[in-house]
Amino acid sequence: MREKFLAVTDRFAAFQAQGLNVHVEFPLLQRLALPITVGTAKLPGIKIHDTRMIRLMETLLHAGTQLAGWRSQQIHQALLTAYGLSDQRYSLNQLRYDLRKMKAHGLVQRDGKRYAYRLSAKGTKVALLFVLFHKQLCGPLANSLFHHQPEAQPRPKSKLETAYHKADASIRNIIELLEAA
Repeated sequence: MREKFLAVTDRFAAFQAQGLNVHVEFPLLQRLALPITVGTAKLPGIKIHDTRMIRLMETLLHAGTQLAGWRSQQIHQALLTAYGLSDQRYSLNQLRYDLRKMKAHGLVQRDGKRYAYRLSAKGTKVALLFVLFHKQLCGPLANSLFHHQPEAQPRPKSKLETAYHKADASIRNIIELLEAA
């Protein structure tokens, strides 16, 4: 029993270490964005801004509840429940298409001969990168674009807050310039 729990604890610690050691690899993101050919089928690349793929990756990262892998129906139900989606908004066929695309890029693997999927080692790395990129970078940036600080005169003298407001103003300026173009 002790050996089994030790193995489980080691796998969990390795996953935690991998989650804490995520850094952006631009060549990997470029390779994933390129289309890939599998047999006669040409599948599009995986873009870092694709909401469907990010949701799927985040769901697959929660593999602790599915030791034998996730069947596509289980993944579909977990996605619909977690994100409040309807079956019409994200169908089972769309999920299967996304899984096929992830499998072609080597991000998911089947559990033996069963139609149960789990993230590969590369898939775990990519899923952590995508999810953390959106939660830690895109989310706060998007929030700052829609929830601006009032332009009141009394501002704290903090250098960090002053730099943040300058960066926020610069981002707004770039967006305005892009909209004008």
